[in-house]
Amino acid sequence: MRARLVVNPHARRGRHAGPNVREELIRNGVEVVDGDAPFDAIVIAGGDGTISRAIAAAVEYGVPIGIVPLGTFNELARTLAIPSDVSQACALVAAGHTRTIDVARVNGAYFVNEASVGISSRIARRQRSADKQRYGTLAVAMSLLGVFAVWRPFWVELRYDGKTERLRAVQLTVANSHRFGGVVNVDGAAIDDGWLDLYCIESEGLRGLFGVTRAIVSRSREPADGLRAFRSRAFSVSTRRPHRISADGEPAGKTPARFEIVPGALHVFAP
Repeated sequence: MRARLVVNPHARRGRHAGPNVREELIRNGVEVVDGDAPFDAIVIAGGDGTISRAIAAAVEYGVPIGIVPLGTFNELARTLAIPSDVSQACALVAAGHTRTIDVARVNGAYFVNEASVGISSRIARRQRSADKQRYGTLAVAMSLLGVFAVWRPFWVELRYDGKTERLRAVQLTVANSHRFGGVVNVDGAAIDDGWLDLYCIESEGLRGLFGVTRAIVSRSREPADGLRAFRSRAFSVSTRRPHRISADGEPAGKTPARFEIVPGALHVFAP
């Protein structure tokens, strides 16, 4: 197998573990190619954002991706049971077994886990690579405290399946998987089910968020006080003024936007 290797040195473990990836792939019989040389796979050593940036190339060339999880949350790796150990992850790539998953798209940007508008998008903009490398998930918590001080609800017009909803949200999340956000794990959803799930948090203040937290912890995608859930293959989202969108932690333009599923678009080396 010939593989193009993408290493993100700014990922949580990228500086320390990144240089070992090429050596481990070669040791497992994978030929690592550079430049314009033909390749059979793309191996991504980094976090979920690094993976999302590589999806377009994998889809264009019709090749599978391998994942060596070096990020903070590594949601896709956890979803697919890909080991965090560099040697084991490289051996998994060399074994050659793939799994087909859905990807999603917003404003031309691909994502695998979730895209969001509101609180989490602001958190993503506040995070710095150096802080994530040094503090890990604590860096996210630090950003969250800063966002709480300034967050404001916003009006959303949501269109899907011929329906229109008016929502007053503090957070809007469109999920392609059952696992996202570092802590959310929802029953009844999957990364290969051909659906998108949209979650709208309408509660304001800490008291309202307690109810939402209970709903999240219960692993249910059913509506709850302060939390509404919708399922479709595509959502159109408009807001009174443009709001920034983050997709797997990376900037993905602004509203208005259309979120859509691309079923079975990606092959990933997985157990």
